[in-house]
Amino acid sequence: MKTVLSIGFLFCCSFLLLLLDSSTSLPLCVDSRAPFSLNTTLKFCSYNGSTCCNSIQDAQIQKQFQVMNVSDTACASLLKSILCARCDPFSGQLFTVQSTLRSVPVLCNSAIPANSSQSKASLQDFCSEVWDTCQTASIINSPFSPSLQGQGGKLPSNTNGTTLNELWQSKTDFCNAFGGASNNESICFEGKPVALNNNESQINPPHGLCLEKIGNGSYLNMVAHPDGSNRAFFSSQMGKVWLASIPEEGSGGQLELDESSPFVDLTDQVYFDTQFGMMGMSFHPNFANNGRFFASFNCNKDKWSGCNGICSCNSNVNCDPSKLGTSNGAQPCQYQTVIAEYTANGTASQPSSAESAKPSEVRRIFTMGLPFTSQHGGQILFGPNDGYLYFMMGDGGGTDDPYNFSQNKKSLLGKVMRLDVDNIPSASEISKLGLWGSYSIPKDNPFSEDKDLQPEIWALGLRNPWRCSFDAEKPSYFFCGDVGQDLYEEVDLITKGGNYGWRVYEGPYPVTPTESPGGNTSLKSINPIPPILGYTHSQINKNEGSASITGGYVYRSTTDPCMFGRYLYADLYAGAIWAATEDPENSGNFSTSKIPFSCAHDSPIQCDSVPSSSLPALGYIFSFGQDNNKDIYILASSGVYRVVPPSRCSYTCSQEKAATTPSPSSSPSPSHASHLSNFYGYLFLQLSFLLFLLMCLM
Repeated sequence: MKTVLSIGFLFCCSFLLLLLDSSTSLPLCVDSRAPFSLNTTLKFCSYNGSTCCNSIQDAQIQKQFQVMNVSDTACASLLKSILCARCDPFSGQLFTVQSTLRSVPVLCNSAIPANSSQSKASLQDFCSEVWDTCQTASIINSPFSPSLQGQGGKLPSNTNGTTLNELWQSKTDFCNAFGGASNNESICFEGKPVALNNNESQINPPHGLCLEKIGNGSYLNMVAHPDGSNRAFFSSQMGKVWLASIPEEGSGGQLELDESSPFVDLTDQVYFDTQFGMMGMSFHPNFANNGRFFASFNCNKDKWSGCNGICSCNSNVNCDPSKLGTSNGAQPCQYQTVIAEYTANGTASQPSSAESAKPSEVRRIFTMGLPFTSQHGGQILFGPNDGYLYFMMGDGGGTDDPYNFSQNKKSLLGKVMRLDVDNIPSASEISKLGLWGSYSIPKDNPFSEDKDLQPEIWALGLRNPWRCSFDAEKPSYFFCGDVGQDLYEEVDLITKGGNYGWRVYEGPYPVTPTESPGGNTSLKSINPIPPILGYTHSQINKNEGSASITGGYVYRSTTDPCMFGRYLYADLYAGAIWAATEDPENSGNFSTSKIPFSCAHDSPIQCDSVPSSSLPALGYIFSFGQDNNKDIYILASSGVYRVVPPSRCSYTCSQEKAATTPSPSSSPSPSHASHLSNFYGYLFLQLSFLLFLLMCLM
């Protein structure tokens, strides 16, 4: 007897389609890892090249298919393709709806209008094809069971050989539950590996980047105040942190910051030198209520008793500290990297209103001795979706990473780490677990799937990650600039368990180490994720004979509409800035252009010019910053610069409003009317969802 579906249930199934997860991402597997490359074709699922399955998973899918004992050959062929979609590089989107894992991928349904993510010419009504072919076929343990979709429904008593006709009342009901269309925010499965439309024209780069100078100080870090105000924290490499008020764009105001009155002064703990200092700071997402903030810095155990961590070079990673030499005569692990927790509680009635904090540590989160005197990263930031603390660590120094720390899964050097600083274990538990400080390990860190990895590790194979950021609109996009050695500067998209190749590769180039006391990793033994962007040292006009990438942000402000959605990054020495665009959207393929930049004629602080040029003399580009309005800042040796409307530098942007219109703070530009519309649409969906829940409960 066919399952009888109530009107409310039909509505639930239909409405769920409207709530397909709108978060877009590059190709990602179901477990959030990036796809990897196979040297051979999978025996059962026939995927090759980029895939989410290895031979073991391929065999498991084959066994699942065989157990189903599909009674119809044509239906079996379709079902095989559906099961094998788990191996598709886009399986993370295909199998996930509203963060809930599905039993089958979203099946393309032409009844729902498609957009441009997949080729319209090839998009088929695959859902109807599945129904028409399989409606009377017997499938043991059918993946099309309503209960497996989490959509309710009453299963028939005969579950050993069920047909679609027994499980669903009609094709419409079936495709309401399992179908969906391809659009700019999702993709669907049409019976073959997902192929995006790569014929879209590349978006022309903007004419130029307009900057205004709002501060003269030189800072290494900028973090927007978590309370959402126009304030931000700035820190120096020496170890001071200031709380500043940011003037409204176009007001002619300057950064309000009192150099003589820092928010907190950590210079007694921080060891400052060319390669050392305070490298990162991050404020707890709930800082406005709990006052917790964190600093990442280097210390010298000869100068501060609190500099007392374990050496990162030890027998666990096959190196002997006593045999390491350094260029300046310092002893190995004399210098250490530290993450310490501080608090603004007690300095004001509410932490959000605190204007100062005490320099005494609340808790030591992490301490580790460094084998050499360079390449130790040090940035920290909280994940916008998970609330965990991400810590970017370089390979520790030395030409060619001689001890191969970056590829050593037991070493924390050359890694991105992911730590839980909200659940602090006891001292005895820390010792028992062999942790490097006061933190716990998120249960879904990659070690849960790769037992060889140290549990702190989120990604590996990095040389010296210098400035990473999450895209404010697509938090699954985690960008990191990784400093090269002799050939190539790169930008990587960091994913769970991703291996980015160093020291086996420098960007796309294989590396032949000059010495290998720590052993080698063969090219064939890893599946490195290539950089999405980069440049060779020969491609830029270098100062001081060097090149060093400075990672940036995806521009999400309405201030410069022609820059919206582009990833901005720079070279520290060359004074060059690039803007990268993903094309087509959600493909993981990026094109980039070097962007001209100028100083606004009405800049609050006059910009110094490069000799014999009208270009502003930025000096060294240390870092980028982002405020609560998503405006982007450049932190340079010559001062603090903000990206402002292109018209202020006489750059043309067809999407920018005329100068007579209200300022961007009161009215967004025409190009972002769609973003405002999307916001109201999202709000409507939330209200509709509440009504939907009420109807389903009635």
